[in-house]
Amino acid sequence: MLDLPEQFNVATYFVDRNVSEGRGEKIAIECGDERVSYRDLLERTNRVGNALRGLGVRAEERVFLLLPDTPEFLYCFFGAIKIGAVAVPTNTLLKPHEYEYLLNDTHARIAIVSEILLPQWQQIPRDRLQYLGKTVLVGAPTGGFINLRELIAAASPKLDRAAPTSKDDPAFWLYSSGSTATPKGCVHLHHDMVVCSELYAKAILRINEHDRCYSVAKLFFAYGLGNAGYFPLAVGATSILSPHRPTPENVYADIERYRPTLFFSVPTNYAALLAHHRDDGREFDLSSIRHAVSAGEPLPAALFERFKQRFGVEILDALGSTETLHMITSNLPGEVRPGSSGKILPGLEARIVDDQDRDVASGEIGTLLMKSDATCSCYWNKHEKTKNAIMGHWFRTGDKYYQDEDGYLWYAGRADDLFKVNGRWVSPAEVESALISHPAVLEAAVVARKDENDLEKPAAYVVLNKDFHPGPPLAGELQDLVAEKLGAYKRPRWIEFLPELPKTATGKLQRYKLRNRKKVE
Repeated sequence: MLDLPEQFNVATYFVDRNVSEGRGEKIAIECGDERVSYRDLLERTNRVGNALRGLGVRAEERVFLLLPDTPEFLYCFFGAIKIGAVAVPTNTLLKPHEYEYLLNDTHARIAIVSEILLPQWQQIPRDRLQYLGKTVLVGAPTGGFINLRELIAAASPKLDRAAPTSKDDPAFWLYSSGSTATPKGCVHLHHDMVVCSELYAKAILRINEHDRCYSVAKLFFAYGLGNAGYFPLAVGATSILSPHRPTPENVYADIERYRPTLFFSVPTNYAALLAHHRDDGREFDLSSIRHAVSAGEPLPAALFERFKQRFGVEILDALGSTETLHMITSNLPGEVRPGSSGKILPGLEARIVDDQDRDVASGEIGTLLMKSDATCSCYWNKHEKTKNAIMGHWFRTGDKYYQDEDGYLWYAGRADDLFKVNGRWVSPAEVESALISHPAVLEAAVVARKDENDLEKPAAYVVLNKDFHPGPPLAGELQDLVAEKLGAYKRPRWIEFLPELPKTATGKLQRYKLRNRKKVE
């Protein structure tokens, strides 16, 4: 555990401290043509905090944030936390009925919403919102809404009386992605972001004030919140924000324009980047990147190898979750084992256990338990789910893993993903990795499907690279590849080609949709 004082407000740690330590004029945020210094960040955070107090926001009340990746996100996030309220960043890609659920679940009385999301916001039936009182709009003044720009202009840039919160008080909630069920509100405390900054950003990435951080994962995502939010602020580095969709064209353009040194993405985006080329044949310039990071889903070894061969950049695959806030395992620079999730971060503990919570032997598959001081305190309003997942100091991840003799962790699937064929376990992740090693395959997903004898066999869903065409010959080639690499019993009985795989807004595979998909012979 870190030695933090009992009275601790994390907004002052990440925002005020950079100014008090002499970095006031250094650029904290770049977004388009906008440049925000650390002094600007502090003053605007204070203005938002004062404005929220003026609107009647009290300690521990939730402030609902529906904002893209712009500087206003960080002003509002830390402004709410600084006055002792609880910031709730929200996925910007949801549907109106999903926002209705989240607003009622959080009991938020204040929502801060970007004008670009106003069309979806206005579709939410107001008579079904039980708690929301006021909506603050970020953008041009619009009738019927309080305007953030006007609030900031009228508020004081000084907020000397930060709320005297405890290091163990709630600071923000993050909702799980909902890839398997209704999203759960993970309640995170004031000390959690500091733990992740120290044990991962500083200890593994060696982040420093000269770094420039660019994240494909957005700030509402636990992964993105660290990457481009509090990680750079922890050391006085620069965050590069983009409110635009992370298409390969946009990502490559941002890298070449802003020259990030730390690049954070997800396997799906790395695959999309590899599939994209300039029309004139010139290569994209990624020479500024000293570390590329992947999380959100396991990174197949084939994607790692292709990216390194093309750009000369190693991808550091890692494991994290909304519950643990950020990384709990990682590959180390220069010590990458492609296909693995790396090793447990120093300062954290892990166990791999069987169904009776007994430790399994090295090389055996079991459920991964993690011990981290950044784990959320609970799931909001979900008592039974909290008890099932958080057992004292230990968090049950729901991921199946095995650990090799060198301490590297290898993903085998979610607890309900694994299945047996001929009495032997099949890991979808292992079959998917074999499929992706074929040059035709951009993405792959494997689930269990029952055959004519009601026995489970692997079914594979494949997205092809643009230069390849689906058909029985290619399907047979892929089936033979898996059999050769992994054994005949892991050979997909069925291969179906899809234009895309079903995913959540944060890029996680929705495997249950494939399980429920009508069989195509």
